[in-house]
Amino acid sequence: MTHETSPYSPLVWQDDGLPRSALYGDVYFSSADGLAETRAVFLAGCDLPIAWTGRERFTVAELGFGTGLNIAALLDLWRREHRPGQRLHIFSIEAHPITRDEAARALAVWPELGEAAQVLLDHWPGPARGFHRIDLPGFDATFDLAVMDVQEALAAWKGKADAWFLDGFSPALNPAMWREEILAAVGARSAPGARAATFTVAGAVRRGLAAAGFQVDKRPGFGRKRERLEARFPGETPAPQRARTLAIVGGGIAAAALARSARAEGLEVTVVTDGVAMASGNPAALVTPALDAGGGPRAAFAAQAFARATDLYRIETPQAVIARGVTRLALTTRDLDRHAAIAAQDLFEPQAMSVLDAQATGDLVGEPALGALAMAQALVVEPSAVLDAWRGPTLTAAVARIACDDGTWTLYDAEDHPLAQADAVVLAGGAGQDRLWPQAPLKPVRGQASWTAAPSPPPVAFGGYAIPTRGGVLFGATHDRGETTSQVRQADDRRNLDILAKGLPGLAARLENLPLEGRASVRATTADHLPLAGPAPEASEGLFVLGGLGGRGFSLAPLLAEHVVAAIVGAPSPLPAPLARLVDPERFSTVQPSRAL
Repeated sequence: MTHETSPYSPLVWQDDGLPRSALYGDVYFSSADGLAETRAVFLAGCDLPIAWTGRERFTVAELGFGTGLNIAALLDLWRREHRPGQRLHIFSIEAHPITRDEAARALAVWPELGEAAQVLLDHWPGPARGFHRIDLPGFDATFDLAVMDVQEALAAWKGKADAWFLDGFSPALNPAMWREEILAAVGARSAPGARAATFTVAGAVRRGLAAAGFQVDKRPGFGRKRERLEARFPGETPAPQRARTLAIVGGGIAAAALARSARAEGLEVTVVTDGVAMASGNPAALVTPALDAGGGPRAAFAAQAFARATDLYRIETPQAVIARGVTRLALTTRDLDRHAAIAAQDLFEPQAMSVLDAQATGDLVGEPALGALAMAQALVVEPSAVLDAWRGPTLTAAVARIACDDGTWTLYDAEDHPLAQADAVVLAGGAGQDRLWPQAPLKPVRGQASWTAAPSPPPVAFGGYAIPTRGGVLFGATHDRGETTSQVRQADDRRNLDILAKGLPGLAARLENLPLEGRASVRATTADHLPLAGPAPEASEGLFVLGGLGGRGFSLAPLLAEHVVAAIVGAPSPLPAPLARLVDPERFSTVQPSRAL
């Protein structure tokens, strides 16, 4: 009776056209009218749109994303009823995501959802484990989907929901979704006055919501269901107090990503850069993740940041993309085992990482090789094109000091003249952070890259790298800890040729006698080789930092910028709490950490 399954989906289609879960034996929505049920049970059950009236920000959380019907209906209502300046944040959880094509087939039953359904389908996430930030252009909304177990997801999300759609499969068929500890976590993640709605009136659900602090009431059900539940969390919504203006000190990819994210959240942005050569100034940049065969939190952080960066470059700045796909060469047999372990991780989308044998690798790079990891989603981008698209207008000046007076930050030049004022400041100046934040736990690393007009092979990395520019090949790079000079050294071009010869000796020989150009810059790193992203410790409120990106700024900055901006405006972060702890600047503080992440 059922058919048409996907290798990555638990959904099966019945002969009556309804999608059913093969795991739980339950339908995804009502056979009477799924959209009408959603509007009656969840939208009306949470008193929408009245509940968001007069609110600058409103957060809706959901257990059970499924076909996306509830969220499409919510977006359709939001687009029609919200007012200019309002922002919607959505958080949903789905342990067993379906494919984009299956969602399109399910949602096609309701063409009246129109653009609301289409924006979800246009940005439909894959099944990689972790948090997915899903763009919703034109809706003044942000959407995070957690692809993981519900208990893990609720523990990892640190937002506060104003409304809950409790839409797991039937408690009789999927009791794990409705356990008391799950409903307790729902209560813990609820804002004062939050509402919750569900189709079920099962006793365990009523008792669990009541134990979590909700007042629970039965209401007339939809279709064949006689009753449904509405619940309300105690308290009144506090008046919002958030930043409206932001000053960003820096001019590279960290500053550009911050400007992009802050403007999307409605902040007025001033970017102040001293015009000095930045680490983001090479003619090409790799967008690849730091690879970790262990698959722990550091691997998850690198994978999520990489996925967000490549999505944004492909969608928002396609003009910046020079090449797609990067080959990571194996230099030893141990590398081959490591590559196989990485390709097997569920942190990446299917086919994003695959192992190549020696023959396939040699055919691809044009010279003998041991094997490789093919990173299909990795990119080579043109830094200047990304910065031009995201950074916006800049104020060119050297910031000598910053000071906060009665909640307003002022940036001063060397003559102590004010340059700009803002409610919040982010230090995103790379290795120069310590000028404004003396206790910055950053160390300088000088790197020089080399390039020439010779034809480039497909993008290759191996510790060193060789990647195409708009007119040749870029390779390198040196890595000198503690050095701060940005002068180009011919000796370092020679070092870069030696680095290149370790992975691509044939290419190194062809470039041996060609004229080379070079560029040196100073990057910032931390002792644990992880970035700093969040409030600056031991500083006045409203001072934030985004730095320590090392050589992976174009992979890390987009997601980390969204994380920092979320903290500035009081929105939920796209980073799960365990990953946010990895990059919290307080980890290096001499004061005992006090912020809950």
